[in-house]
Amino acid sequence: MTLQDFRLRSKQVFDNKVVTVVELLGALLIILAGLKGYIPLSSTPFLLLYGWLMLWLRGMGWRDLGLRSPVIWSRTILIGVAIGVGWQCFSLYAIEPLIARFTGELPDVSQFRPLIGNTTFFLISLVLSWTLAAFAEEMVFRGYLMNRCADLVGRTRTAWTISLIVVNAQFGLVHFYQGPSGMIATGLSGLLFGILYLATGRNLWIAIIAHGANDTLGFALIYLGKYPGL
Repeated sequence: MTLQDFRLRSKQVFDNKVVTVVELLGALLIILAGLKGYIPLSSTPFLLLYGWLMLWLRGMGWRDLGLRSPVIWSRTILIGVAIGVGWQCFSLYAIEPLIARFTGELPDVSQFRPLIGNTTFFLISLVLSWTLAAFAEEMVFRGYLMNRCADLVGRTRTAWTISLIVVNAQFGLVHFYQGPSGMIATGLSGLLFGILYLATGRNLWIAIIAHGANDTLGFALIYLGKYPGL
């Protein structure tokens, strides 16, 4: 059997919804392993590799999930940055205080306290925010997982709505280290990025840029000692 024959048969197998369920359970196990501390730092790189393998077996690539060049880069960057910065401000000064009224606490970002005034740590955080967070998380959660969840319900509008809610609830869950308030706030951020993904014809770039800009402003405020509640 040639590699081409193998991939053709594999694609036929992976088009089965039962196999998709098993595939999603595999992703869920990786997420749970991260929550339990069995995976160091973050489960996202492992989910990215897992997603890449599953896509390869389906005869697909990340381009099929939205990693395609936008029509106008300048407009995409401008919109992404504006949404990311605007959302960070709205979240910090409106959403998170509102969540705290019900949970009794703001999101726990104490693990980032060493970043205050530390230029080296700040620069490292920016690199990680654009790679591990903006790129990898958008490819995994909005690209890979939202598409696989939508596959289960026929990729209808209802299917995408269910996928948007379920996947971004998981996205909030993986940020458990920020406490209940942090999980809710992050889940809402994921919901926004998911809406951007769907609103742009399932293109990942505005969501990636908005995510990166959102995190960049957050880390800049921490570095300057201006982050609320820190």
